[in-house]
Amino acid sequence: MSGPSNDATPPGGVDYIAVEKSPPFVELKRRHRRFVWPLTIAFLVWYFAYVLLSSFATEFMSTRVWGHITVGLLLGLGQFVTTFAITMAYVSYANRRLDPLSAEIRGELEKQEAGA
Repeated sequence: MSGPSNDATPPGGVDYIAVEKSPPFVELKRRHRRFVWPLTIAFLVWYFAYVLLSSFATEFMSTRVWGHITVGLLLGLGQFVTTFAITMAYVSYANRRLDPLSAEIRGELEKQEAGA
């Protein structure tokens, strides 16, 4: 029985640190951050504006728009609509801009692993 190998190649034959530093992976992370961060910030501003309005502008939030429907109710429902819209936008963006690059990276990793 032989001792541990001095080979620097990790198990599976894939150097994941090198993959993480590769231009396709760096581009994948850049694309992801470029989409996610602006939407996250925008949604948090929108959410905290709603919370602050409901806490400090109660008269405005209780303004009736139609029947028993108030501005606060419409803005609250808008939170749900915004969440679904962001989710749909992300899925669309990921399908167009992230998934093809991710599939390319995965294909390269599978080739490397098969060759090991």
